[in-house]
Amino acid sequence: MDFSLSGKVAVVTGVSRGLGRAMALALAEAGADIVGVGFHGMGSTKAEVEALGRRAVEITHDLGNSAAAPELAQMCIAAFGRVDILVNNAGIIRLSNAEDHTAEDFDAVMEVNLRSLFLLTRDIARQMIALGGGKIINTCSVQSCRGGSGDAAYVASKHAVHGLTRAWANEWGKYHINVNAIAPGYMVTDNTAKLRTKPEAVAQIDAQIPMGRWGVPEDLMGPVVFLASSASDYVNGHLLVVDGGYLNC
Repeated sequence: MDFSLSGKVAVVTGVSRGLGRAMALALAEAGADIVGVGFHGMGSTKAEVEALGRRAVEITHDLGNSAAAPELAQMCIAAFGRVDILVNNAGIIRLSNAEDHTAEDFDAVMEVNLRSLFLLTRDIARQMIALGGGKIINTCSVQSCRGGSGDAAYVASKHAVHGLTRAWANEWGKYHINVNAIAPGYMVTDNTAKLRTKPEAVAQIDAQIPMGRWGVPEDLMGPVVFLASSASDYVNGHLLVVDGGYLNC
């Protein structure tokens, strides 16, 4: 019963595909109704959630416009009248050598990965405080723990999200709000599609993953349910790394 999310409402951003889709389906299978936020709405994820017997509300929103984040927060709350779980999953990446990284690309990454996340979480947390608690889960990255290469803005944003996770955990723990993060390793998603076209880079990464494979979105289903459920009520400010052992090497 500790893992049941029956009667809970979960907001998931970046829900239409990849990691967001898998986490939304996992939360729905555990019993949560889903408010799905995506640049193109929920896509097929809405029907998949409903096929599991849960309700789904689709919100089409561009997180590249952080000025609209407070309005988005109110839409998420209004969908079912409350938000118990917030999964900040949406994110973008811009690949280039650091010396060639444009200010425009840097700003675009920060707008989606950090500023919108900050404002959306701030306003939904106010509602969680009024309700007496909640669960906030941020999608970080193994790049939250290392320097990376060729993705400076992304690395900076994910370090910042890790920092926010820890800061919010300190501030909101007294309100019974758990704030944690998941750090996926190298995953088969759209964000890594360009990288996966480079055989030498793929071979180098493969050699550093003890499990012998890249992750897939379904690998996050168990971790997100754990962090969203009462099974993790004494876990706060934690970065749960899901990387097949990559950071161990």
